[in-house]
Amino acid sequence: MPQRSAPRPEGESSRPATAEHAATGTLASGHWLLRGRDGRLTAYARAADGLLRWTETRPGGPEWTDQDFFEAPDLTHLTLAQGADGYVHFVGLRKRGSEVDVVHSIQYQSGRPLMDWRSLGNPHTKLVERAPHLGAPTAAVDSAGTVHVFVRDAVNSVRLRREGKGGQWEAWKDFKVREVLDGITAVATSTGRVEVFGPASDKTLHWTQEKQGAELRRADDIPLHPAAGSGAALETADDSLTYYAAEARGTGVSAHRPGAAAIPLGGTPDTGPTSAVRTTIEGHDCTVLAHRTRTGRPSLAAFPTEHEEAGLWWSETGEPCLGAPSLALDARGRVVLAAIGEDGALHLARQKAEPGLALEAWTRV
Repeated sequence: MPQRSAPRPEGESSRPATAEHAATGTLASGHWLLRGRDGRLTAYARAADGLLRWTETRPGGPEWTDQDFFEAPDLTHLTLAQGADGYVHFVGLRKRGSEVDVVHSIQYQSGRPLMDWRSLGNPHTKLVERAPHLGAPTAAVDSAGTVHVFVRDAVNSVRLRREGKGGQWEAWKDFKVREVLDGITAVATSTGRVEVFGPASDKTLHWTQEKQGAELRRADDIPLHPAAGSGAALETADDSLTYYAAEARGTGVSAHRPGAAAIPLGGTPDTGPTSAVRTTIEGHDCTVLAHRTRTGRPSLAAFPTEHEEAGLWWSETGEPCLGAPSLALDARGRVVLAAIGEDGALHLARQKAEPGLALEAWTRV
């Protein structure tokens, strides 16, 4: 698999966070707790004019580094995507007066600084009056390390800008629709195919690649009307995704796979994305979901992968949090649930070393 070189970061170095840099919320993606190539978990959160980061001192923890602060002024939205190479890509929307552009940065290794923020421009280069009206960008990285950045434009279409060969970015491509709302979800499968889910007023639009590197083509619409920003997708079978989102009419989370009706999963999700991870529990392939409830607390559910009919029960845990919680597997394969507390700190609950999905007591990092 082609690998990028990891040049010495040119970006500003981080500095220890202080009280003035307390977390103000989570990133737009439901996956802001990531495991690096070295096995260490890293958590990311928004702060005033920047980004906060916490990193395990060794794979599996339990100790963490002090939080680091990276300046990122004028960003109204920020999300991330991780490639198979472990590189973490940050994509944001930057507003400086009337100027709005999509920006990108990279972290090459766990605990290393971010590269400089670089502008990817704005798809509305000719009709500049439309330029300020972009939605929240999102990104996916295929198994070749190619970054795909998506954003809703001013006329509710989806725009794609893709990194080409040699690190040069291709021009913006228009998907030529007029009904997409905020909350676009983009995910790459284990074979490198990228799929995109675009919420609309009464359905979700869907684009797929036939193979890695191919053009994205419109697939069948999904009969699921998601609340803005609630979507997530998880590979639940080889090269096959399940799409999860909170129903806009307030009936809870639903799941969808191609060729089937949406499957209601219940729950009481508040605004924000669902987080999903796949793991083995007592020898069974299971999917674990988490979201922030209307009470403000994290809620967790688990069920056999692609067998939602077996039933699932949502269980609230921990204290009220800012933004959506995030799930990941640590270096020992344990489920870790992370949340940003109302105190602006990172809080974690790790799976106990016993049968089932019982979590240890929450700890404040």
